[in-house]
Parts: sequence; structure tokens; C-alpha cells
Amino acid sequence: MDKYELYCLVDQRFYDSLEHSTAADADYPILRASVPARWSTALTDTWAYFAPDDAPALPAQGWKIHVSARVEDAEKAIAAVRDYCLSRGIAFKFLRGVAVLVMVNSKAASRASSGKLLTVYPRDEAQLELVLKELDELLREVKGPYILSDLRYGTGPLFVRYGGFAERHCLSAAGERVLAVEDGDGRLVPDVRGATFSVPPWTTLPAFLEPHLAARNSVTLGGLPYQVESVLHFSNGGGVYLGRDTRTGERVVLKEARPHAGLDAAGRDAVARLEHERDILERLSGLPAAPAVHGYFTLGEHHFLVQEFVDGTPLQRRLVFRYPLTRATCTEQDLADYTAWAVETLREVEKAVASLHERGVVFGDLHPDNILLTDDGRVALIDYEVATLADDRARAALAHPAFAPPADRHGVDIDRYALACLRLGLFAPQCTIMLPLHRPKVAHLGELVKETFPVPAETVDQAVSTIAGGEKAAPGAPMPDTWPDLREAMRRAIVASATPERDDRLFPGDVAQFQPGGGLNLAHGAAGVLFALDRAGLGPFPEYESWLRERARHPVPGSGLGVYDGLHGIAYVLDLLGHHQDARDLIEVCLREKWEHLESALYSGLSGVGLNLLHFGRADLALRAVDICAERLGGPVSEISGGTHPRAGLMYGSSGPALLFLRAYEHTGDPALLDLAATALRQDLHRCRHAQDGSLQVNQGWRLLPYLDEGSAGIALVLERYLAHRHDEAFATALAELRLVGRAGFFVQSGLFTGRAGILAARAGDPQAQVKGLRWHALPYGGGLAFPGDQLLRLSMDFSTGTAGVLFALAVVMGGQSGHLPFLEAAPGRPAPDSPRKEV
Repeated sequence: MDKYELYCLVDQRFYDSLEHSTAADADYPILRASVPARWSTALTDTWAYFAPDDAPALPAQGWKIHVSARVEDAEKAIAAVRDYCLSRGIAFKFLRGVAVLVMVNSKAASRASSGKLLTVYPRDEAQLELVLKELDELLREVKGPYILSDLRYGTGPLFVRYGGFAERHCLSAAGERVLAVEDGDGRLVPDVRGATFSVPPWTTLPAFLEPHLAARNSVTLGGLPYQVESVLHFSNGGGVYLGRDTRTGERVVLKEARPHAGLDAAGRDAVARLEHERDILERLSGLPAAPAVHGYFTLGEHHFLVQEFVDGTPLQRRLVFRYPLTRATCTEQDLADYTAWAVETLREVEKAVASLHERGVVFGDLHPDNILLTDDGRVALIDYEVATLADDRARAALAHPAFAPPADRHGVDIDRYALACLRLGLFAPQCTIMLPLHRPKVAHLGELVKETFPVPAETVDQAVSTIAGGEKAAPGAPMPDTWPDLREAMRRAIVASATPERDDRLFPGDVAQFQPGGGLNLAHGAAGVLFALDRAGLGPFPEYESWLRERARHPVPGSGLGVYDGLHGIAYVLDLLGHHQDARDLIEVCLREKWEHLESALYSGLSGVGLNLLHFGRADLALRAVDICAERLGGPVSEISGGTHPRAGLMYGSSGPALLFLRAYEHTGDPALLDLAATALRQDLHRCRHAQDGSLQVNQGWRLLPYLDEGSAGIALVLERYLAHRHDEAFATALAELRLVGRAGFFVQSGLFTGRAGILAARAGDPQAQVKGLRWHALPYGGGLAFPGDQLLRLSMDFSTGTAGVLFALAVVMGGQSGHLPFLEAAPGRPAPDSPRKEV
């Protein structure tokens, strides 16, 4: 969730870029200082770039220098490195403000990129050595976190890593477009950016860095009385390990803290919090709710707290396993059994929290992942980093967004608020994340919980009252019952959110819209919203269409080319809206790019490009895309989707190419294309497995996905298209099992690609029940009705995650409008099954 938190800093309603922040301290003041002539500068959401115009061109890749710094040293480090590089003509960049530095070094930040304040780009190894030596002297007083992906130079804030300087791309082993570097044979390969340092096999570590690598490798657990057996959890602040005390054989938990890393809202690093946790646990010694302290030690610069190993299961895991509404086979008895378990569990958790309060401690970070349930009935609370003393009436510096209290709660009231959220959250998982967007929504959630579960009314009413506090807990946003009223309410919200005065985006949506061109595209930009409005029978909207047309004529560098992420999708929508010449012009822009090197995915790659070329009558080029996608089908595939394996599903998996093959068959009549579609669909079905309720869902190894983009709903849409041409008993059985997910009663998000709206748009299950289910997430905005985007932290109006996507889904089942995603309707004049090939 870390990438979302950065975009929550500017606006309380919508995700937004720091470029639109009005805070005086958004940027470091040094950004306002003049730079010498013949220097180019550029700003992104996070970085400020500086490069000399008249220096020799940088190589495309090589050894780069990273500088880390804690918050109090950051401006000093930036000033020193900036002056050094400007005077020597060396390209560099730095994080643009303190808010960004805290966010990218927070506990939830990526371990692979955290800690980097500045990057310096030496031209060769000789300059690398000189710059390191000279900056080491200049930055001797600067302290910063260890950059895990790099090799540390000496003991200061300088680190090195081999990687790309220029932005180049290639396809990964999973078939996705990623940043690339050139290997020893001149081939582009993925520029792997993990959380450990490594030297690519085609190059060698410069000799002057070898002592620094030896120093890094000399720090081990050897000599300590603990043996690490496995990793329980990693965060940017450190790791949590399951180990064994070699003196007693007892299992223990080793909790690690990295200095200057894992910052919280109070600016404390992981070490300060770990020392605080030790002190709190010692105060709670003897309580069943708190793990016992077994020791504390330092290794290198890292601190370790040794705790009792509580052999329990996180409440979150129990919730996921037991929650009945995610199952297609849920019965009234299932609801009753779950409710009885949930009420009893809540009672025991409340006792555990009360025992802390009796010792004068506020836990401060209560949520299901921090609650362990053992088989013998013990309830233990873990992670006391932000616990406070009740008498201090302080506020925790970190909190799970679904359980974070408003500013008026202090001391034990913070735990009481979190307990109230837990009472609702066990019946409406994650929904309390939305409450800062409209706190009166809590009353509506309470009514939905009582309507759905046989939970005692006082359990829910008490939670609602506690969460609402002094605010009146009025209903949140009851949805209109009729399609005309629903459509009008969502239109009002979308129009109220529009910002035609901005160039980067017209409608607020997901954070992805702040990637180059993201504010225009089909998934997250203006094209997607206008597509949904048109499919719902609304419009035209000349002002909004003009906004899109004008900006599409001059795409920003780095814009995607695909149907959902880029220019092809914009062209498709412009054509749909009647702007045919604009659309054709944009297609020509796309064809001047290296489109054949794109990944195969429908969302951003060749299968979507091929489909759009067919739409625009460019069948010769479309069939080239068909051939490339066919060549990439390959042999056996993994049973797992994602990670190091190719992904499954409509947007990112083999179902996208399958749709292209089907569409090409409908244009040509070549039965070999049906064979290719069947092969592609079998690949995606191989990445699925049956859930407990018998539904077939995409298998990510650690969870099953029912959604439109990477889940069963999207595969079902293409499978249905295939079966319209050729009967296949196994496919027909799979289609029925894929559609079972539509009978589930609850989805954490409401969006089209990864939420309930996608299930609705796929026409799976009971449409009436799914429309009714959208009430869980409905919120008022602008005199109308809106929905939160991914992560539920802010409202969204976009097609993929937000209100426009929900509007489209409702139009599919309620509006009598064209109920198809692009290219999922049958092609006009499709041939009879297995007819001979016709000339294009």
C-alpha cells in the first residue's frame, strides 16, 4: 500500500500528485535555487533531475552511486552533493521533499528502493572511484539508513549498485515489460532491483570495492546463541524471524530493527520503536496477552529483540478462512456459525486489550494481523512498537488505515475505537478504511451488517456509536433503486469531480493516472470515464471530449501504447465518440513506435493492439500481432499466476491473446485461430484451482482471485466467446465453475477490474444480489453517488477502479445499453463454426 500513501498527502478526497500540493514545505527550498546555464532539470512526483547539456553522453548503464540520509541530515546532504555535481558536470537526482523522503523510508515502503535520497551517475569506473572518495569526505557527518539493494562504501551514507542509466525495456521471464539492461552478449535483460546486493554475471565488481564487499560479508550470526530457521515477515524497518535458542532448544522470535529506516509519523526509526517495544513488553511481563521478552542484542548496526514464540494463527488468517460471504455456497447456518465464532472471538480480544489497560498501556495498533489465536484459547497481541502509556493520552505514530482513529481520540480511546472497528470489520472486512471519506457511513455499514448476519444488535450499535463519537451517525449513501436515478446520481458525482483546468488529469482516479499519459487512458483516465458515460447512455460531453482530443494530439513522452494503459485505447474511445480523424491520427502515432516489442497482455500489449488494429481496418498489421502472440504461447505453464510466473486472466494473462485469436477468426474464418484460442485458454485454466465452494479461481499460490483483470471473471468472458464458435465439454464445465464466484456475497473492493463491479459486468451469479451488494461501498459526493478506488483510501472516478467502472457494470445489467468491454462483443458477420479461411 506504500505507493498509495504518497498520493494521500495532498487531498482528503482523491489520490493526487505532490505537484499539486499547496503545502509550503512540499519541496526542499534548494529546488528554488538557480542552476548554472546549460543544465537541464525535470521534476516528477518524487524526483528532481539535473543533467549537464554539454557533457559527454552517459552510458546506458553502469555503476551508480546512491546517497542515504536521515530526515535531519537530508538538506545538508542534498546541498553538498548538488554543489559537488554542478561544479563537475555530473548528472544527479534527489527526492524533492521531506514528505517523499519519509514516505519512501517508512515502515511500509519497498525494501528494494528505500533509503535512497540522491543518485549520482558517474561516466565510468574511474570517475566512480573518485566521486566516492570525495563525497565520502564531504558527507562524513551525514547518517542514513542502509540501502539493502546496494553495497555500502565505507561506513558512511554512500552506496553503489550496477544498473541502467537510460530507460530501456524488455520482456521478463513472466512475459511482462520491465526495465532492462544489456548483458554480456548485447541482449536486453531485466534490470533486477531486489532487496539484496548482487553483481550481474557479465560484469565484475571494481577492484577498489572488494574490501567493502568483504566488510559486508563479515557480519553474520556466528557466535550468537540463536539459529534462524525461517523468515516470518519483512518490512522496511527490518525482519521478523523464527529461530531457536541453541542453549535451551526453545523456539523464539527474533525481531530486527534497522537504524534510520522504517520511519513513522513521529519521525522515529525502527530502532527507537524496537527499544520502546522492549520496554513496554517488560512492563507487561506475565500477561498472557503479551509475549515474554527473552533478550536484546545488536549485530553490526542492527538491533534484535528476542521474544517468546506464540504458536498461534493471526486473526486475519482465521477471518479469511471462515468468512462465509466469500463462498458461493453460503447458507443461513454458515452465517449463524460464523457470527457465533466472531462474537466469542471479539469477547476474548476485548479481555486481552483490557488486561493491557490495567497495566496502564494502550496497544495503539490493534488489527487482525496483530492478534494471535492459539489452539488452547490464548489471545496474544503482537507488535508493541507504537504502544503508549495511558496516562500520557498520546496517539500512535503508525496505524492500520482500517483501524486508525480520528484526531479527537487519545489514550485508551484509541484502542476502544480500534475494537469498534474490529466489531464491524469481522463482518465487513476492510470497510472501515472508507470512514474518513464520510464518517456517517458507519451507520449504514452497521445496518448492512445487522441485515446480513444474525449478530446481536447491541454489538453493532455499540461499535457504531463508538466510531461516530460526537458526530451524528446518519445513513451513509443509500443507493437509488431505479436505473435512471442511479445513473443520474453517478453522473452528478463524476461531473462534480472534473478538473478541466488541469493538463494531467480530467477526472480523479487511481495513482496510476500519474504515470506518463495515465490521466488520458482507458483504465484510469478521461477516455475510460467518457467510455463508461457513453455506454450508460449519457452525454455527449463536448467540453470533456475536447479536453481529451487536444491532449491526445500531443502525447507526453513515456505514454503507454496499449488499449487500457495508453494511446490505442484513447483512439478506440475517440472513434466511438465520433472523432474519427483524431482516432486515425493517433493510430498512426502508435504505429511509428516499436509496438511489436510489447508484451502480449491485453491491458498494455500486443493482444490489445492487434484487436484495435482489426477495429480500425488494419488487418495486415493485426495479423502480425496474432503471429507474435502465437509464437509466445510456448509449452507447459506453471500452476501459479504472478510472481516469477506469467500471470493469468483477461488483462494480463493468456485470455487476452485468446480474445485476439477469436476476433481474428471472426474476421478470417481460419479454424487454426480457434485452435490457438483453445491453447491460450487452457494455459489460463491451468493456472486456476477449485476453492472450497467448488468455484474455479486463479491461483496465486497464497490466494485465489475471482476478479475481472487477473481472475476467473475475465477468463469466463473469453471462454464464453470461444464456446459460441466451438463446443468443448471441458470448457463448458470450466465456464460454469468460473461463474460460481458470482454467487459470493462480499468483495473487499467495488471496482471493475478488482472488485464487485467486474463480477457484475461479467454477468456471473445473481445480478440483483450483486447490484445490492454495491451498497457496502457507496458514498455520497457532489450531490450524487461515488465509490472508492483501490485500497479504499480515496474516492475514484476512473474506469478500472472507481465510479465510472461501477457505472459501466450497472449499465450492463440494468441499463439496456451495449454491455461489453472493448472487443468482447462478437464481430459483425462472424463466420459459421470451423468455416474455411477467407481472404482478409
